[in-house]
Amino acid sequence: MKVKPAHRTGNVQEYYFSQKLAQIDKMRREGSDIINLGIGSPDQPPSENTIASLITEAKKPTAHGYQSYTGIPALRKAFADWYKKYFNVELNPDNEILPLMGSKEGIMHISMAFVNPGDEVLVPDPGYPTYSSVTYLVGGIVRKYDLEEKRGWIPDLKALEQSDLSKVKLMWVNYPHMPSGTKVSIALFEKLVAFSQKHGILLCNDNPYSFILNKEYISLLSVDGARETALELNSLSKSQNMAGWRIGMVAGHSEYIKNILKVKSNMDSGMFLPMQMAAVEALNNPDSWYDTVNSVYKKRRKIVEEIMEILNCRYDKTQIGLFVWGRIPENINNCEMYIEEILNKSHVFITPGFIFGRNGERYIRISLCANENRLTEAKSRLLIIKI
Repeated sequence: MKVKPAHRTGNVQEYYFSQKLAQIDKMRREGSDIINLGIGSPDQPPSENTIASLITEAKKPTAHGYQSYTGIPALRKAFADWYKKYFNVELNPDNEILPLMGSKEGIMHISMAFVNPGDEVLVPDPGYPTYSSVTYLVGGIVRKYDLEEKRGWIPDLKALEQSDLSKVKLMWVNYPHMPSGTKVSIALFEKLVAFSQKHGILLCNDNPYSFILNKEYISLLSVDGARETALELNSLSKSQNMAGWRIGMVAGHSEYIKNILKVKSNMDSGMFLPMQMAAVEALNNPDSWYDTVNSVYKKRRKIVEEIMEILNCRYDKTQIGLFVWGRIPENINNCEMYIEEILNKSHVFITPGFIFGRNGERYIRISLCANENRLTEAKSRLLIIKI
């Protein structure tokens, strides 16, 4: 190429699932029936009233113009009411909530708003790969901190405090945790808030999985003092089956929100009004709607656990969220080759844990976002093959 890409792109790779989906698409075009158990994209629809609202609002001639960068008041209020009802957290909808086009967007906005080149960012290992890639893109320095099964997938804050934290600006946490499915406790959040206050670190909790196979709703912002040192991201992707709609939020102190808005307002021109109105409907879904969605996931999880047992993988039955996370047998030398062999022999794709970090190298992750027939078919195929 005559024009070279920016240096910042040298530290990031194409997202793993982007590459894998291309491979799966190629196999399908060649005639293979691939069962994709890799990605957590909910296959159940949003509630009927959510879809009806989108249709109704989209038919209005006045609904198609630019919108406010801060979202409509009704959406901010709906997010505030949702947080009050389920997390018992009071948020001012006028200045402590910023709607986003998905929480993934928020990871970039927060990083751009607070991380200078050379600032260090604490990133969980294993954890969502975007925390690292966005840090690299904004010129930050990634500092992985270990999450390990033997510690219950929670950070060792004492070990971190024995290191030099003077350059750390931001710390990403993600509870309920992806990929391990670990629940969170108020005690852990209290320790994290105290840690971030002591060291002047902005603590960010990415919280999209609270409603999946779980009724213990806990927000980082429920901890005393958290508002001064923490932000929380949330999303309708998993909780409301609206992954493709790209609707999320960030909540926290008004000054933090104001600085994030400086970035966001220069990167988009507001969210489509009918989608915002539909999101209001979704956030007002009754408890029974969540129960219905989870009843489906509960049945699927039973089959996925049986798949884990067929593969001789060890897993924790108390996990929550959209996945089952399991440790592969000790006789398997290379997880990536193991997954590739499963794909080629059974035409079932499972996510290898190494994509989430070094501490995920001996693990696999199976999604609950496939119907019971497909999961049963995957189970049958895996019973036949010999890996």
